[in-house]
Amino acid sequence: MSVALCTTSHSPLIGLHDPPDDVKAEVDRALTEARGFVEDFAPDLVVIFAPDHYNGFLYEVMPSFCIGAAATSVGDYGLPTGDLSVDAETARLLAKRVLDSGVDVAVSEAMRVDHGFVQPLSFLFGSLTSVPVVPVFVNCVAEPLGPAVRSRLLGSAIGTALRDLGRRVLVVGSGGLSHDPPVPRLAEAPPEVAERLTHGRSPTPEQRRVRESRTVAAAGEFARGAGGFRPLNPAWDAEVLAALAAGDFAAIDGRPNAWFTEQGGHSAHEVRTWIAAYAALAASGPYTVRSSYYRAIPEWFAGFATTTALPVEAA
Repeated sequence: MSVALCTTSHSPLIGLHDPPDDVKAEVDRALTEARGFVEDFAPDLVVIFAPDHYNGFLYEVMPSFCIGAAATSVGDYGLPTGDLSVDAETARLLAKRVLDSGVDVAVSEAMRVDHGFVQPLSFLFGSLTSVPVVPVFVNCVAEPLGPAVRSRLLGSAIGTALRDLGRRVLVVGSGGLSHDPPVPRLAEAPPEVAERLTHGRSPTPEQRRVRESRTVAAAGEFARGAGGFRPLNPAWDAEVLAALAAGDFAAIDGRPNAWFTEQGGHSAHEVRTWIAAYAALAASGPYTVRSSYYRAIPEWFAGFATTTALPVEAA
């Protein structure tokens, strides 16, 4: 079995509210380098850890973790719709192994995924069907959240199970870093928004268009320094990237949940997907980061980063 890692931020604003051309070109070069890394590795399976933004998982039932044995894209923000090429047998096997390890995980035979899953697959492979995948949902938005260390335990359990597959596996973490866009929170939501966060699984095209246009408008305000949004925190982002590169998980997942929110914003909890992905890689032994790109991009409401890594022996 061989394993490699690619983690990347995502943003629904990519292509809808872009930064200046030179910044966009810089990001494109970083993603092109990551695609080249993935092409050279040539995985025959992708395990992707990603969040959801109240498109597939709502308060009607909100698991901490869920492994999909089938998945389809909802096509938010103009992204592709349709089924992912899910390796159902491997998904069910990984779920069993995770449960056997003592980590609670749900299983979905009809997972719905949004840009958190779809963008990285599009970045790296150009489509949703180029390679078999196992989608792993990590709740990073809907409170209450468990401690971040649970994400490391999830990733470690999956990484341990992957060692027995005898396959070339790319683990992907999608999300982060510091960002605090206007994602609604149930405790503060008016009744109509609370209803949507609980039961709004299938919005009409017009409802989706209105919600997404508000996000684009908010990004415009944020990029102009207006709107009262929490600023990005490059120093915190650098701290997180350095800890992951060094395999110092306790420096991140040993922190209380309030640390993530206070330092990086409410949506900075998406770094849990990176913790899980790096922990899955670490299950195969010491690793080395091969590339690391970072830029604070207010137009995308994101401390945007992309990294790749391999086990030391493979490197």
